[in-house]
Amino acid sequence: MLSSTKELLETARRNAYAIGAFNIYNLEGVKAVVNAAEVSRSPAMLQLHPSALIYGKLPLVKMCIEAAKSANVPISIHLDHSTSTSDIRLALDAGVRSIMADGSPMPYDKNLEFTRDMTTLSHKFHAVVEAEIGRISGTEDGLTIAEKETKMTDPIQAFEFVNLTKVDAIAVTIGNVHGEYKSPPRLDFARLEKIRSLVDIPLVLHGASGLPAEMIQQSIQLGVCKFNVNTEVRQAYMQALKLEICGDSPKDLLEIAGEAIAAMQEVIIEKLNLFGSVGKAHLHETPYAEMLSSQAYNTK
Repeated sequence: MLSSTKELLETARRNAYAIGAFNIYNLEGVKAVVNAAEVSRSPAMLQLHPSALIYGKLPLVKMCIEAAKSANVPISIHLDHSTSTSDIRLALDAGVRSIMADGSPMPYDKNLEFTRDMTTLSHKFHAVVEAEIGRISGTEDGLTIAEKETKMTDPIQAFEFVNLTKVDAIAVTIGNVHGEYKSPPRLDFARLEKIRSLVDIPLVLHGASGLPAEMIQQSIQLGVCKFNVNTEVRQAYMQALKLEICGDSPKDLLEIAGEAIAAMQEVIIEKLNLFGSVGKAHLHETPYAEMLSSQAYNTK
């Protein structure tokens, strides 16, 4: 069922688990996320990086929306890491009701201005807005941020930013990275705890690929209710294609696609278990959830 990100995050936060947001690029990725969520009776998010939006354009957005509508568990659609007003407008016009207005590459004042403007625009569509304070290092979809450019989220600045922009969720930088961790992850939980004490909206952690279970659980206890996952799912997809295409016995195209879906699905189910959302789909099937989805998607 096509669901509201606002409801997914609020319910997860209230019940001490987190929503998995998985970047997708094609039909195989969409099927892997939806299949994994249905098997696990878990809510989930289909997440479009701007590069995927450029690649798939409106047909990819429409496919995500139709897949969510057909799912028997709550699924929302989210535009990830967008720094473009035109892309955000395109996504909103296409029916996406969950946006990350990412001004983190900009100076703080510009980030504030951009995020405030995009939040005002998005709220006119009843869309939820995620923003980011600080700068996360690593590589995602060809974009690399060097460690020297990273900046931890300042709790006081985050409090000010949320109050001035009226965003609905905030992504924090506490030592998490995009892509693979080159050394054992070290998260600043004291910083996260301080942010949680000052900011009363859902917290998001990017770079969940490679984080150990204990760090996931501690993050959830300190208020994180959405984890972004990309690298491990992409790696599973690429490895499955390589094994099947280069294998000794030739296979049909759809057989290969099925093996790739299964490989991604296995990783996604593992993450849903880590995030504590398995078996929680029923918590999102309430009159409140229906009301929020109806308001966002104008389904009634």
